[in-house]
Amino acid sequence: MNVKDPEIDCNIVDLGLVYGINVNENNDVDLKITLTSLGCPLSETLVRDVNKTLGAMPRVGKINVQIVWDPPWTPQCMTEEGKKKLDLLRSSEALRFMIDYEKTKIFKQGTSVVLKDGSMELLNPENKNYGVNQALFDLWSICDGTKTVNELIDIFSKKLNMQRVDMERDVVTLIQQLMAVGLIRAETPPTPSQ
Repeated sequence: MNVKDPEIDCNIVDLGLVYGINVNENNDVDLKITLTSLGCPLSETLVRDVNKTLGAMPRVGKINVQIVWDPPWTPQCMTEEGKKKLDLLRSSEALRFMIDYEKTKIFKQGTSVVLKDGSMELLNPENKNYGVNQALFDLWSICDGTKTVNELIDIFSKKLNMQRVDMERDVVTLIQQLMAVGLIRAETPPTPSQ
C-alpha cells in the first residue's frame, strides 16, 4: 500500500502498522491499523490517506479503517525495508543539531499542483513531483521565509492542540523530509560581527 507514515518516509506496510485486512464478497474493505504512538498528532491524516488510496482502487466497496492498539506496535513489527528507512532517518538526526531553531528561517521552493482526484503534489525547482499528505502540504504552504523553525513548531502545536514538546520532533522530521527533496530551504542569518 502506497500510504506513508507522515513522520517517516516509509509506507505503513513496511512500518508494520497494518494489523489486519478483510475484504468481503461486496469488496468492502475492513482494515485494522495501528500507530507508532498513542499521541500521534497525525492519525487523522493517515486514516484519510488510507481511505483515499483504497478508494481510488477499482471495484473497492465501502472502506472501514479502524485504529487498534493491541498488540502495541514495536520496531520488531517492521519489515527489513522499513527498518532500513528508519535507520536512515536516525542517521539524519544530526541535522537537527545543525539548524538553529531560533534563527533559521524556512523558505518553500517549487509549486503546488492539485490533481483531478483532489490530491496534491508538489513540484520542486527541478520539476520532480512528490505526492504529499495534508501535513506536509500545510507545512510547505506556510514556509514563506518569515518564520523560524521554533515559530513553525508553535504554529503546529496550536493548530493541533498539542504540547509544544510533543510537536517538535514531528515538525522537524517534516522539515527534513521536505529539505531532502528540495521543496524547502533553510537560511540562518549571519551573526553580526562584534
